[in-house]
Amino acid sequence: MEFRLVYQGRLPAASAANTRAKEKQQLRKHFHAQLRELWKEHGNLREQSEELFVKQRTPPNQVSYPGPNVEEILPVAMIAPTAPVSGGRTARLIAGAKTWVDHIADDFKRCGTRFVPLVRKANGFTCSLDILFLRRDTPGSLVENGGDIDNRIKVLLDGLRMPKTVPELGGVQIDSADEDPFYCLLEDDKLITSISVTTDRLIIPRKAEEDVNDVLLVIHVTVVDPSAIFSGGRLV
Repeated sequence: MEFRLVYQGRLPAASAANTRAKEKQQLRKHFHAQLRELWKEHGNLREQSEELFVKQRTPPNQVSYPGPNVEEILPVAMIAPTAPVSGGRTARLIAGAKTWVDHIADDFKRCGTRFVPLVRKANGFTCSLDILFLRRDTPGSLVENGGDIDNRIKVLLDGLRMPKTVPELGGVQIDSADEDPFYCLLEDDKLITSISVTTDRLIIPRKAEEDVNDVLLVIHVTVVDPSAIFSGGRLV
């Protein structure tokens, strides 16, 4: 599964004195809108955003596959074939029936909202990032404007993962109407297996409201499924 995230704006370097928590949360807000759109438009993700699923455990005395006390995730259509799988009163009456996105969000409640990370430890996915980093520096220069590339990339990576604590929000308010659930790329940036960064000069004429330190990023994300069954309809 491959897609691209785009960002244009401030990307300052972090330091021991300033972790850039506010800027990281602003990045999360920016990518939230794009990732929410991905869940709406990508075929496999769209199904999991619309169809209803239930979690249930097998009986303690079950001897057949998958065994006793195993948590199963079942589509409502499998339990009640006549129920509307994309919502409706009949389906909602089935205990615990909700979209897979809502199941994920309920598992990741923190910082006053619910999060939906696409790449999570539980689903076994990892991802690689190929970043085109355009900035208003002379070719080959890595530190003239905005700080060194490494520390700016660290800010970006934190902006792609869920916050762990309220202080990581940097005082930026979460919009309960628009950001519940809050879509993120990563549960943890440790799930990134490789990063490639190509830097070049940004030659788009600078507008009056733009800062010389502003960047344009095109982030090519490749989600890796070690089990190789993602294309077969595996829940993310």
